[in-house]
Amino acid sequence: MALVKSSQEITNSTIGPNSYFTGRFHINGSLKIDGKFEGKSLQAEQLYIGVQGKVKTNITANSVIVEGVILGNITARNRVMLLPTAKIYGDIKTPELIIQNGVILEGRCTISNDLKHSAKELIDAEYSKGSGRELAFKAAVSKSEK
Repeated sequence: MALVKSSQEITNSTIGPNSYFTGRFHINGSLKIDGKFEGKSLQAEQLYIGVQGKVKTNITANSVIVEGVILGNITARNRVMLLPTAKIYGDIKTPELIIQNGVILEGRCTISNDLKHSAKELIDAEYSKGSGRELAFKAAVSKSEK
């Protein structure tokens, strides 16, 4: 099974190479951007930013494949794949992040199946769970300090 499908398999809507689109864009289905999009938000089920594609907005999608340029944050419910020509300035939140050699990325990455809570909260909660031995040790230490 290939990680990257052909553009015909990926999209049912396209912003073409010489096209420029602004505003809010919400699409049920897949979208390929080979042109330029700037706006308040971009939502799609599957989003593919082609090599010449340029996007300046926050993105929400099930999965995102990037070969072009993004200025904005990406939130993907399933996966983000950054191919070698991708250039991103923004934060990424997703359960799965694939970054190929050559990518330029500046931003924070949160990799978690639970995108509703901060990673810090989840990690702190996991860290705070103590085994019986740790709890006994803590109790013994606190008694000896008295």
